[in-house]
Amino acid sequence: MSTETKERYNDAELAEFKDLIKGKIQKAQEQLALYKSAYVNDGNNGTDDTSPTFKAFEEGSETMSKEANSQLAIRQEKFIRDLKNALIRIESKTYGICRVTNKLIAKERLKLVPHATLSMEAKNLQR
Repeated sequence: MSTETKERYNDAELAEFKDLIKGKIQKAQEQLALYKSAYVNDGNNGTDDTSPTFKAFEEGSETMSKEANSQLAIRQEKFIRDLKNALIRIESKTYGICRVTNKLIAKERLKLVPHATLSMEAKNLQR
């Protein structure tokens, strides 16, 4: 069966994608919680009584680490939002349809990138 002739994924296929996406959301939320806990952690490693030079280095490193964790948390939140939007598309039975070509996105692509809204054909046109 060619992806060109099929208009949408059937309900069984959509249910399969739904399970895949729900699992990814759960893992992504766990990862987000780790990023957030690392960000809120005060990072006090007992450097209060050590040399001022080391303490300054430690504070600079802590700031960089908090910024990195903050960026990771922002990316993770966007990923979760994209996955939840994919669930909405599953419910409306529009999941897996390329928003540019209106053709089905290959099942292999959706298994790797379940929140994809573009087929490889459309993605390559963007370059």
